[in-house]
Amino acid sequence: MGLRLFLLCLWSWLICGDAASAQDRARIHRLDGSTISGSKASSIARKALADAHVTGAQIAVLNGGKVVWSDAFGLRDVAGKQPMTLDTVMWGASFTKSIFASYVMTLVDAGMIDLDKPVWQYLGKPLPQFDRYKDLAGDVRWRRITARHLLSHTSGLANFLQLEPDHKMRIHWEPGTRFGYSGEGMNLLQLVVETRMHKPLQELMGERIFGQLGMTRTSLVWQDSFASNIANGYDPQGVSLGPSHRASARAAGSMVTTIVDMGRFLDGLMGGRVMSAKAQADMFRPQVAINTLHQFPTLVDTKGTEGQAVGLSYGLGWGLLAGTKFGPAFFKEGHGDGAQNYMICFRQRGDCMVILTNSENGEYAFRTLLEKILGDTVTPWEWEGYTPAGVVLGQKNK
Repeated sequence: MGLRLFLLCLWSWLICGDAASAQDRARIHRLDGSTISGSKASSIARKALADAHVTGAQIAVLNGGKVVWSDAFGLRDVAGKQPMTLDTVMWGASFTKSIFASYVMTLVDAGMIDLDKPVWQYLGKPLPQFDRYKDLAGDVRWRRITARHLLSHTSGLANFLQLEPDHKMRIHWEPGTRFGYSGEGMNLLQLVVETRMHKPLQELMGERIFGQLGMTRTSLVWQDSFASNIANGYDPQGVSLGPSHRASARAAGSMVTTIVDMGRFLDGLMGGRVMSAKAQADMFRPQVAINTLHQFPTLVDTKGTEGQAVGLSYGLGWGLLAGTKFGPAFFKEGHGDGAQNYMICFRQRGDCMVILTNSENGEYAFRTLLEKILGDTVTPWEWEGYTPAGVVLGQKNK
């Protein structure tokens, strides 16, 4: 019995020792030119996540477009005392929008989608003849909505139909004239893409994005193979909301993924393996400047100062920072019940950070994580809602 215990302890020490050594060897180059070890980054993350009462998280840093450090923290299942791992499937929430936008840009590359063609012309009949859009019949502006408007969140559609007081679809401003984050816009573009390509979105993105980049644990719909290692989502009080279990794909937010797969996606994107250089340049070209105080609520136009300071704008499916001391950046958030996520990449050096959490408290930790690990001091914290008051506001309006 004593020998078995000794061997078990020795095996555990070797495994944990190897992991610790790997973290010590990992070097993160921060945006200001300094470096920290992977073990230091893990220590920072553990404290920040614990202070914010975040149930579980996966985090990765890329330098030069390659993952140099990643780690998993906390629990994927509190009741079962199951730890979070790097391969635990997490709900990506609105990360879906940017991955979907990247897929759409491959269709632009192939000449299958014209960014400036009114989208209803791809549908075979006027938009109000679809039941979901019937309330637009009296507003001719639906005829002018393009894929460019939908990808840049300038269509004038609300974030979600359920947020309209009377649950009726409406266009709130002339398409293309101002920013207003819209999940409805992405779902409309999904209808266009599926109609144009004659296939469901899960199959299309599975072939062109997930499959080609080796994202084996990413999907827009539930896969039985995920069941043995998938994260439950948790509300602010730590109550389990269960795992994401979507039966149908939704471009606005049904994707599940892992930090490993998100690293593969960004590696492929920055390595030029997703779309042509021209399409990528178009995707990251500012379409609309943003000077609102907050991103949410989406229809409120109160002005702020953060946007101008960092060149805040929206491209095609991605938020952009054009005027930072670290050069241009692209970013995306993922808000949802039981999941809060963020990723940002600084294009000049290919330095990125990706954060996936299974807790609605996740955003409380984001500023500390981004500043202390990556050295990101330019994300517009107030606009994003990554302050205590802002997190509450965002959760009410996501």
